[in-house]
Amino acid sequence: MSGLRMAATVFAVVLAMGTAGASKAEAPSIEAYGASPAIDNMELSPSGELIARIVVVDEVRALAVTRVKTGEHLFTASIGDAKVRDLRWIGDRHVLIVSSQTQSIPDLGVPRSELFYGMILDLETKTLAQVLSRTPDVLASPYGGVEVRRTSRGEIALARGVNVVTGRIDLYRIDLSTGRGRLAETMDRDADDYVLDGEGAVIAVSRYAERSGRWSLRLPDGRGFREAWAVDALLDRPSFRGLGRTPRTIIVNAERPDLTADDVESETGFLLFEVNVDTGEWSRLPFKRHPDFLFHHPRTGLLIGSGNIEAEGVRYDFFDVEAGRRWRGVERAFPGKALRLVSWSDDLKSAVVFSDTRESGVYHLVDFDAGVANVVGDAYPSIPEAQVGEVRPIRYSAADGLDIHGYLTLPPGADEPTNLPLVVLAHGGPASRDVAGFDYWAQAMASRGYAVLQANFRGSLGYGRAFLEAGYGEWGRKMQTDLSDGVRWLVAEGIVDPARVCIVGASYGGYAAMAGLTLDKGVYRCGVSVSGVSDLRRMVNREAYLDGERNSPTVRYWNRFMGAARLNDRSLDALSPAMLASAVDSPLLLIHGKDDTVVPIEQSRFMAEAMRRAGKPVEMIELPGEDHWMSRADTRRWMLRETVRFLEAHNPPVEGGAAMMLSGGATSR
Repeated sequence: MSGLRMAATVFAVVLAMGTAGASKAEAPSIEAYGASPAIDNMELSPSGELIARIVVVDEVRALAVTRVKTGEHLFTASIGDAKVRDLRWIGDRHVLIVSSQTQSIPDLGVPRSELFYGMILDLETKTLAQVLSRTPDVLASPYGGVEVRRTSRGEIALARGVNVVTGRIDLYRIDLSTGRGRLAETMDRDADDYVLDGEGAVIAVSRYAERSGRWSLRLPDGRGFREAWAVDALLDRPSFRGLGRTPRTIIVNAERPDLTADDVESETGFLLFEVNVDTGEWSRLPFKRHPDFLFHHPRTGLLIGSGNIEAEGVRYDFFDVEAGRRWRGVERAFPGKALRLVSWSDDLKSAVVFSDTRESGVYHLVDFDAGVANVVGDAYPSIPEAQVGEVRPIRYSAADGLDIHGYLTLPPGADEPTNLPLVVLAHGGPASRDVAGFDYWAQAMASRGYAVLQANFRGSLGYGRAFLEAGYGEWGRKMQTDLSDGVRWLVAEGIVDPARVCIVGASYGGYAAMAGLTLDKGVYRCGVSVSGVSDLRRMVNREAYLDGERNSPTVRYWNRFMGAARLNDRSLDALSPAMLASAVDSPLLLIHGKDDTVVPIEQSRFMAEAMRRAGKPVEMIELPGEDHWMSRADTRRWMLRETVRFLEAHNPPVEGGAAMMLSGGATSR
């Protein structure tokens, strides 16, 4: 079967699944939760007349472009098992697909890492061009992403590329037909970031010297750039956030106590400032609270709004009157739903929004002129609403009185939960957070009869500077007991059985799972660590080696969170599960991707070997071809299947019995 024919078949299957779904009488299999979402990305074209999406069935991904009014499929093509990271329009004729691969370039000294690639589809010629291909001496791997602008002369794309001869990382304008880059702006390795105006011209550059920690803002000065402001920032450094509200202003996220003495809610103490690139004048943006993200106009790129992640979902605020009016209309049309704005047409008259409150994820196309919203895709079409467990926002006090927020996912139909088995699912980061909505991992375990606790322990994002800083130095300490304090609160509420609790997590959450069995004993009867850190000192030493610098920003970051005073600080051994394996008294499952470039697989191998030497119960599963983010459907399913198998073996959903029966049928793996 040809690639185009296969893609058309895949697309038809996805559409059929989206409209039919699974029978409400059947509990979905674990494979249904572990599968990649049936729609990976979706983007509305600037005119609002076309929709591009990445559709997925098993490991096969396809790019599909559809005409909105008629439903006509203009283009379908298989892109295999590529790990798609972004999808954007360049006008109505070209589509940009950004993907990544785990690889190294030994000849250039590039260690095994996640390298990004861009492909541009021309809808008229039905051809694909690789970004930066055939650019002399430049790697065809964009450095820092691809920028798109719709200028007075038409649509353009720009990307930085690494010159393998000079070592420079200059900015190139990309030929949309061939992918070849033409030099647009020279930039050396210390150029940290840049901002483009609406015409694609660079109007601001930041520089960062990693060794000294000096960050500087450089603004236009004739044909070059002058230093307009600088600050020493060994850890939290300022950053750009795109254009401001006018074409000659930019947004800088920075700490400027000389300009404001207000208390702020941001984790770093930084505020968002609007900086005039011609005068260098700074002014604080009028946000009532520090935004989690900004929203820029899809055509002009100018700032028109912001968003904050709250307990019930995302809340948007818009400066632009028309944008605000339209969004409030969307919210009224979907009462009780936590909505996410996915894409907006240039004229703001149509939008794609996503909802996943008490459902597994639905994409809606909103036509504001017609006053209608139509479903255009399902993320998990084989998981019906009846089999999606309720997600309750919760709040409890840690042992020291600190308020901890989080979410409790309940088994489907458990409206009045009592004495349930519990899985603590710890998020990664640790400077991250769990949010409201459908979480495939939590829902998979809930479907098997478990309550699932996702706590935003101290050090998590979204709760202000003091809450983040409360996590500094608390690996294995209060960040860990914040989780078990949540267990004790749920026990006191009568919701869970204290004798039936396990802990699961990935990345930092994987560390928390291992620490739960070694540093916070007596709470968990089993643990599952996915891509977790088991030897803290060895992990930080590796980062220093890769960076070629004992005091690199990465090393400084980890030492702050882990509580180390210096590189190779032996005090970290007392917080490292691999050093404490003899203390484990509960079974542990370790799962790790062989292509993990963030936490190397050796971290799980160290723990497995330490457990075996100590005669402790441990299983180790290595996932070939998998990265840190569980990007592949087959290995993600494998991970989820083995996690549930392990939980059911060591913490059965029904005491003394096999997996519990759900409404409509038995569970399956």
